[in-house]
This record gives sequence, structure tokens and C-alpha cells, in this order.
Amino acid sequence: MALLQIAEPGQSRDPHQHRTAIGIDLGTTHSLVATVRSGQAQVLQDDQGRVLLPSIVHYGQKPTVGYQAKEYLTTEPQNTIVSVKRFMGRAKTDIKFQHPYVLSGHDHQMPSFQTVLGQKTPVEISSDILKSLKVRAEQSIQHPINGAVITVPAYFDESQRQATRDAAQLAGLNVLRLLNEPTAAAVAYGLDKQLTHDQNYVIYDLGGGTFDVSILRFTQGVFEVLATGGHTALGGDDLDRLIVKWAKKQLNIDTLDNAQYAHALMAARQAKEQLSEQTSVEITILQQTLILDRNSFEQIIKIALDKTLQVCQRVLRDAKLDLNDIQNVVLVGGSTRSYAVQKVVAQFFNQTPLCTINPDEVVAIGAAITANQLVGNAQEDALLLDVTPLSLGLETMGGLVERLISRNTAIPVARRQEFTTYQDGQTAMLIHVVQGERDLVEHCRSLGRFILRGIPPMTAGQAKIEVTFQVNADGLLSVSAKELTSGVNAHIDIKPSYGLSDQDMERLLVEGFEFAEEDKHLRALQEAKVEAQREIEALTQALIADANLLTQVQQDKLESATQLLSESLKHTDLDAIEKASQQLKKYSDAFAALRMNQHIDQALKGTKLDDWSK
Repeated sequence: MALLQIAEPGQSRDPHQHRTAIGIDLGTTHSLVATVRSGQAQVLQDDQGRVLLPSIVHYGQKPTVGYQAKEYLTTEPQNTIVSVKRFMGRAKTDIKFQHPYVLSGHDHQMPSFQTVLGQKTPVEISSDILKSLKVRAEQSIQHPINGAVITVPAYFDESQRQATRDAAQLAGLNVLRLLNEPTAAAVAYGLDKQLTHDQNYVIYDLGGGTFDVSILRFTQGVFEVLATGGHTALGGDDLDRLIVKWAKKQLNIDTLDNAQYAHALMAARQAKEQLSEQTSVEITILQQTLILDRNSFEQIIKIALDKTLQVCQRVLRDAKLDLNDIQNVVLVGGSTRSYAVQKVVAQFFNQTPLCTINPDEVVAIGAAITANQLVGNAQEDALLLDVTPLSLGLETMGGLVERLISRNTAIPVARRQEFTTYQDGQTAMLIHVVQGERDLVEHCRSLGRFILRGIPPMTAGQAKIEVTFQVNADGLLSVSAKELTSGVNAHIDIKPSYGLSDQDMERLLVEGFEFAEEDKHLRALQEAKVEAQREIEALTQALIADANLLTQVQQDKLESATQLLSESLKHTDLDAIEKASQQLKKYSDAFAALRMNQHIDQALKGTKLDDWSK
């Protein structure tokens, strides 16, 4: 007799079949791969017992990755690509930091690197790093890889996330999910804990090239990201550059060529690391030696660390929490090994931060745990809810932004809203998708445009166009529009040609707070203007049809009030517009009543009283 086999939801139908999944931390300076074995997440080593893979690719006779590529940093800097993550999804014009590379491509597109093996895009270079990690995993696990979770900074926008997914697919990986790095860290620290009450965590993630801070709340098995913030180009690399800048000034050095600059960065990085154990170190640049002590080091990097604390303040405000509401602060990223970073974080949050899990490994471990869940090997009680970093909306009449998805909304998420036409007989509508916190389109970032065609011609305001915004678990946005009576529809996947620079990301958020009151006034002004223009257009059409219902005196008063309102629209005095609108309303309401009476009379013509009693 055949037996019926029953499997729990989310688990394999074959209880003896173990599906292999990996978690990858694709970092700016180092990358790692981890998996779950016998219920425990562990980072995988290479054949020499090393867990970190330098995120470096050298293009010579063939591509080499990691430690082998690192050997060419000073001898062939143009063909040895480091920190490629800082170029992912970025426009050529956004690359403002010093680098030894020859970049090609249009200013507003993701650049390509000129190498001896030809042009290489950031996606291709990242793919080579991922291929190396995939090979390490296959050799270590001795089993085909069924899927991978790849982590990205929480502040990566749609373009940067899509570029990461493209790189993984090019490497032959089945991407189960893109996971925000702070969320991965929370998984590594918190999912196996049985908490009796709500806990608020701050994840302070300072890596080699990016910075994120997120506040997560764990409530009854749900990890919810309350708020997130950060910089897409701020990390340990920038601390190294600040040290080099200081050393050049101390030694009166004006410029360094590419090879010298690479040597200087290596010396700065070594000095930074040594200062966590020593009170002072020597740093040598161009055969000249300086003494760098802890006090000087703290002053040198203060400008960068202050930026991270400013983000922490903003994220606390977004989450509507204060310092007393935070139970634990988790340090993530190799740069948090620095005593100086740990010191400022402890002072700001008034508590000793957690770093019981290796800060270099914690993100990869969290990604591996998540990957293990997604392929059905484990049934966990915890649910992960990431959030959108910036608001998403579309342009409406008057250049106003209608937000459909507010920032810090848990994803995946879908939002629908109905819109209508502005003009009589309108058969097409431009859907302009924007991102940002301001109320006017001109102050936000354009993500994409598409046109919905085939709308049946109707009177203005009668058409019903349903617009849907959908953000998937990877943070990628798709937008669709559908006219409900005819069923015509259009769709766009938002894939901008480049990502936001850190300055742009900071500007969008800061300006949202700074200009909140001004935006409120501007929105009210634009809405009043749009409504007034709509009233004027409707009256113009009504006069063409039924001007005979008015005496000449009534018509003159109506036209005079209409002219007064039209003149007020040329200025920015909201009170004047509202006053003129009210003045016009007295005459337009009377005109509307006359038109309604006429239409009722016409409708009743030829009917008998008995007809109404049947």
C-alpha cells in the first residue's frame, strides 16, 4: 500500500533531501560566502583556510580574483579593479573620488573600465568575484548550489540592486533574494533568541565603501525595519583617503601618481588597523615617515564619523524613538573593528555595542540562514520585513507629487490608486514615476516615464485609471496603469541607467525635512491653481453651450470674475487666488443652477404626472 507523504509548509517534500543554499556578502573591500551545515551557519574557507576574499579583480592574460589580484595593485593599478561596488549602478559623473582607472561611456551611464582584456563593466567585474565565491562554495560543500541570497546596502536604489542581480545571474547563480545588509546582521544575531518582550536594535554597518544604519524591532517573531539611512559612498576606504590627505599635507606633497597613491592607501590602511592595538604608529609615504597617534587619528577621521552620527540621529527621528528606546547596538562591517569607530558609537548611544559575532562575517552568516530558509531546509518562526529607503510616487497636474509608497514602508508591498483625466476627450496619459520626499516634481528624482494610450474619449474626470506600484522583496519597483472601462494597460520596470550619488541621497532626505513648511505652502498653492484652472475651463465650455441662459449683466459679472481669477494665477499669492475663486463661485453656482433647471425641464418634457405614480 502506498503511503501519503506530508510535508510542512516551506519544507522539502522529501525530508531526506537537503537543498544547498549559500549566503554571499558582496562587500566593497572583502567578500564572503557562508552556508548552513548541521543547523549551524558557517563561513566557508578557501584552500588556505582564509574566509575573506579581497574584492579585487586583475585583468592580465586572464582574470584573477582575490589575493592573487591584490599582488598587482601597485604594479598594474589600471588593470586591477578594487572597490567596484562603489561603481555599481552609478553614473560616470558621480565618480568624483581619485582612482587610477580609465573610464569610458556616457556621463549619465554606468562606466566601463578600460583593461588589457577590453572594456569591463562593474557588473562583469562583480560577476567575476561572485564566480570565485561560487567555486569556493562548490568545492567546500561538494554539492550543487540550489540558490543564493546576496546582501546589498539598505540604501542601494533600484539601479544598484538590479546591477547586483545581473552580476549574480551572469555568474550562474540562482538569486533567491537580495537582502539588506543590516537585516542580514539582525538575522545572525536575533532569530535564535526567545525574547519575552519587544526589542529595538540599531545596526551600525560601516564597511569598506558603504555605510548603513537601521533600526529593527523584533516583536512576536517578526523582524521589522522601522527606519533606515546611510551613504552609498562612505566607508573604510574614505578613512584611508583622509589619512593620506593628512599625510600629504604634513609632508608638503602636492600629487601622487597612481602607483604612489596605491602604496599610500595601503600604508594608511595598515596604520588604521594597528591603532586599534597601539597608541601610535609609523606611516611611510615616498620614503618619508610620520608618527600617527590616536588623538590625531580621531581628529583626521572625525568628519567622516560625524556624518555617520548625523544619519543615526535622523534614523532615530524617523523611527520615532529616542536613545533610551534602544536595547542593543550591533556593529557590522570591517571598519567597526577600529577602536575610534567603537568609541564614537558607544558615546552616542550611551552603551557598549555588540560585536560578539565577527563584524566581517555577520552579514554573510545572516544571508546563509535566510537562504537556508528560502530553499525549505528550515522552518523558522521569524519573518523579515525590509523597508523602502525613499518615497515613491508619480507626477500629477501642476507638477505635484502624489506619493503611493512612503519611505520606510515594509516590503514587499503593492499600492493602487485611481486617477482621472484632466481634459475632455483625453485619450492618453503620461505616467511619470519619481522618488523623493518633496511635494514638487522638480525637487525629486525622475525614475522613469511611460504613456498609457487608448483611453476612451470622455468628459474630463470621468475616466478611471488605476495605477499600481509594486516593490518586490529585492526592493525593485514596477509600475502599471490600467483604464478600467476599456481594460487598456501599460507597464514599466524601473531600471534607471545609474544610481543616486551619496550627495543626492543625502540631499533628497535632508531637503524633505528642511523645506517641509515651504513645500506645504507650495503644494497648497499649486493645488489651488490647478483647481482654479479646471473651474475656468469648465466655465468656458459651459458658456459656449448655455450663455443664452444669462442676462448680459450676469454674463459680464461672470466673465469679470473669471478674468480676475485668471490674473491671480499669474502670481504666488494663495490668499488672492482663494479670494478670487470664492468671488467667481458666487456667479458660477448661480449659472450652474440655471443649467441644471434647464436640463431638468428638458428631461420632464412630454411626461405625465401619472408616469411618476406607476
